[in-house]
Amino acid sequence: MSRDSIDTLLNFIDRSPSPYHTVAASKKLLDEAGFTALVPEETLWQLKADRAYYVPVYGSGLVAFRTGRDIRRHLRLSAAHTDFPALRIKQRPEIREKGYLKLNAETYGGLIRESWLDRPLSLAGAVALESDDPFRPKLRLIDLEKPVLTIPRLAIHMNRKTNQGIELNPQKDLLPVLGLDGKDVTKHFFLDFLSETCRCLPEAILSYELTVYPAESGCRLGWHDEFVSSPRLDNLTSVLASLLALVGADEADGLNVVALFDNEEVGSHTKQGADSAVLSRILGRIYHAFELTDDDLSADLAKGFMLSVDVAHAIHPNVPEKCDITNQPQMGRGVALKIASSQSYAGDAEAVAVLKGLCRKADIPYQIFMNRSDLPGGSTLGSLLSANLPIRTMDIGIPITAMHSCRELMGAADQDALTDLITAFFSHS
Repeated sequence: MSRDSIDTLLNFIDRSPSPYHTVAASKKLLDEAGFTALVPEETLWQLKADRAYYVPVYGSGLVAFRTGRDIRRHLRLSAAHTDFPALRIKQRPEIREKGYLKLNAETYGGLIRESWLDRPLSLAGAVALESDDPFRPKLRLIDLEKPVLTIPRLAIHMNRKTNQGIELNPQKDLLPVLGLDGKDVTKHFFLDFLSETCRCLPEAILSYELTVYPAESGCRLGWHDEFVSSPRLDNLTSVLASLLALVGADEADGLNVVALFDNEEVGSHTKQGADSAVLSRILGRIYHAFELTDDDLSADLAKGFMLSVDVAHAIHPNVPEKCDITNQPQMGRGVALKIASSQSYAGDAEAVAVLKGLCRKADIPYQIFMNRSDLPGGSTLGSLLSANLPIRTMDIGIPITAMHSCRELMGAADQDALTDLITAFFSHS
């Protein structure tokens, strides 16, 4: 495992406490690598061969691509998602109760609720400010970068059954505490708090999309630093590996694309989600910029390939029986190739063979992940994308434990393996 690669991953995660910040961190990485930013609103993109570009998608998504000498040589895509299970602050969130200042919040995605208790929490996201043009409010990204919230657990003396497991009501039990009430606290104390952060008048704030996140950095862990413990491994491991692979494939021919979508954790049915037309429209614009036709794109999709990159379940050290009886990915043993007859993962026999061939050719460790037959798992981007954009697809990812917890665990060596595999995928002629 490379210590530099883990430092890069942890730094990227620190700079990505919300989907908006993930895109900002991605843009910074691409800018430093010489990529050119495109404006979605422009009618015609002026594209050239052997160049690198990216286009933002509604602030929380992004599509980046490299054009080779001949973009029709091959079409390869790597897709990942920028969002993660968390708490989101509701509108008009102020709650004053029994001397406490609390915020009304809602769950986003399938988070493990109990894992958010008793942690130092912070806030990050986008705040929309009033401008001269109502159709173009000013969008300001904020990250408090310090603990300001917490959700205290009820003491065992007041709930003797707490160690037997408790059900947490998100409308009652997951409301974060911001502070203590006092005479100087106004009715709209959260708006005052936001206006101080944004350095604007409270009335200038029209709306916001704010994510609660754990104010704890990730770290190496284990006797020989063989683990990484961190928030948001799902799915920032995949985002970073895809971006670094695209940056590294600077001599590859054809058209190589990284698509980063938002809202995977809530179904992807949004304008910036994988179950939208955004990727097909962007591909169409790229082809038209090179004076190619829709038929050219359809032909290249038919022979192209896409990776859907998202984390997989590693076998659990204390509950191994939850894993399939013959396919049991281990942390630190390589990339998981995800297979499901239900097509919750999009691979078919040929797609699996392609990935195994790439791994063997480049000496990259890999494993097979399949769910227990009596324990259906989740799904990800692959099936949705390949249904809307007919292209052979394979789901892959790093095996982790504690998926959807406030803090997750992975094998440190697997990040290099994932980056190497996606690089080989883009680079192989």
